[in-house]
Amino acid sequence: MRRVVMKKMIKISKEEDLIKSFEVMKELRTDLDLNSFLSLFGVMQKEGYELYALLKDTSIKALAGVSIKTNFYNKRHLFVHDLVTTSSARSSGYGYEMMNYLFQFAKEKECSYIALESGLQRVDAHRFYEDKLNFDKFCYSFRKEL
Repeated sequence: MRRVVMKKMIKISKEEDLIKSFEVMKELRTDLDLNSFLSLFGVMQKEGYELYALLKDTSIKALAGVSIKTNFYNKRHLFVHDLVTTSSARSSGYGYEMMNYLFQFAKEKECSYIALESGLQRVDAHRFYEDKLNFDKFCYSFRKEL
């Protein structure tokens, strides 16, 4: 008999799910420890940040941290702060499935765009955004440590 694999998308709201999601998030945000992750999440959540997980059975395969923003150049848009697929599940379609969910979510929220930033070193991610998802690379992002 063939085993049925259940996939579903959830919004992370329970602390136990947030703690489980840290194991995946730290693959992208390697400088975080659990305490800083939980502390920053609390602040970010108050500023509109939401964290979504794509589950296969009960295991988190991908995470996306997003917020809806408005500015002059992107109008009302969904900003993807974090997008990560577990290393053991990369190239299995989970990132693509997550982004399709976010495209629909953004449309439902009447957003004009989905925007994100990606580190210069993340060449494979850039190829994914441009080749698989048809994102346009249209600017550089700058910052200065204070």
